[in-house]
Amino acid sequence: MYEPIRTKSVHRMADDHDRYPHRSREEELDIQLAGHLGALLAVTDELGDDPAAERIARQVARLRGTPPVRHAGLSGAGPAALHHRAHTLAGRALVVAASRADTAAAILAAERMDAHAAALDTLRPVGAL
Repeated sequence: MYEPIRTKSVHRMADDHDRYPHRSREEELDIQLAGHLGALLAVTDELGDDPAAERIARQVARLRGTPPVRHAGLSGAGPAALHHRAHTLAGRALVVAASRADTAAAILAAERMDAHAAALDTLRPVGAL
């Protein structure tokens, strides 16, 4: 009347997790942090801030184990848009670095946030909010 179950149970499949590669939380955070810093590096290169770009590139290389690919093209965005994007990316990097307890990356991200916030203040017209 009923056909026998021919597949493994869900509980049995859970034991098979060793067959597939899994990354640890730390590895996932490293990948995420390197991604945010890599994007920040691209914007920093476009802004022409070479000293900051070199510091960011060193952190990306540390996290990835290889030097980062440098940004080759221009987005055509204005300075205010680039600083805003960089500020946002640095904020994301700061959050991940803090949850990863990566002091060097967190300090770098916080410094970049401050630098881009200051740049935005100088670019903002007087009287604008």
